[in-house]
Amino acid sequence: MFEKIRSLIFKFDPEKAHDLAIHALKTNIVPVKVKNYECLKVKFLEKEIPNPIGIAAGFDKNAEVYNSLFKLGFGFVEVGTITPEPQYGNLKPRVFRLEEDEALINRLGFNNIGSDKASENIQKNLPTGLLGINIGPNKDTKNRLDDYLKCLRRLNNLSDYITINISSPNTENLRSFHNPKELDELLKAINEEKIKINSSVQIAVKIAPDLKFSDLDVIGNILLKNHIKFVIISNTSDGTRDNLKNINKFEKGGLSGKPIEEKSNLLIKEFYKIFNNKIKIIGVGGVDSGKSAYDKFISGASYIQLYTGMVYQGPNIVNKISSELNDILISNGNKNIQELIGSV
Repeated sequence: MFEKIRSLIFKFDPEKAHDLAIHALKTNIVPVKVKNYECLKVKFLEKEIPNPIGIAAGFDKNAEVYNSLFKLGFGFVEVGTITPEPQYGNLKPRVFRLEEDEALINRLGFNNIGSDKASENIQKNLPTGLLGINIGPNKDTKNRLDDYLKCLRRLNNLSDYITINISSPNTENLRSFHNPKELDELLKAINEEKIKINSSVQIAVKIAPDLKFSDLDVIGNILLKNHIKFVIISNTSDGTRDNLKNINKFEKGGLSGKPIEEKSNLLIKEFYKIFNNKIKIIGVGGVDSGKSAYDKFISGASYIQLYTGMVYQGPNIVNKISSELNDILISNGNKNIQELIGSV
């Protein structure tokens, strides 16, 4: 069905098409019959979920349709990025399709309704599945570190985990939090704030795909020292343009989709060695099939997320990936998806 109407959908501006998708999901009419597979069931924070396939932050920015996304078959959903105060983001146009490359470039700039309204949305419509909330600082803030703490206070106890987003290329100097000193200060402050507010929410950190491999050991050890539960590898790339075909490759912003798949997988492999199973990895970047998901798992990811893949494949993508993964597991003689983790 999606294949038949994709050309029509792609006539719309990408951000307009996204808004239409959100409106459609708000109707709570989900045109997908979900099939679950026993071999894909996993535990995430001691909760059993039907599969390890999540939707990345950026789709449900304002925490409006997460329950409809669960109905599409996603094992978990991450909403946001949420900032303390509402903000418009960057000027439009700010999302671009690169069809030949199966990619997107966005420079949205954390457009969202703010933490108070997002909190209201979640309290009015309690999640029916495992939920994560992605948080970040406002563009014009005078204290970015304090913005993370404000979001933690306002959104505490509304989700299973909170992701500290330090990796968007569309908020100026945000990636400076990858600097060891700044990263350590931020994570210490987060942990101290959790103690103050008596929070049991688990913390994930979303990192950039454009890190130097020489920096990975230092970053990894800071994450371990601060008892981070999950690391999301990775966000969009502000590089990786050389082999792209579409003219939109010259647009400023973060690149997502197939072109960053290999870069993401290499980072996952390296961090998997550093973490030694003490931090779980959520793999993101170029996931659109059973094979691309399989490559994330054997590289060391325990869970995966996607977004751009659904733009190109449609709302049935979880069924597609699940079916193809099930076939791969059967052909390999594996009984559960967890047997694949780090097996490359």
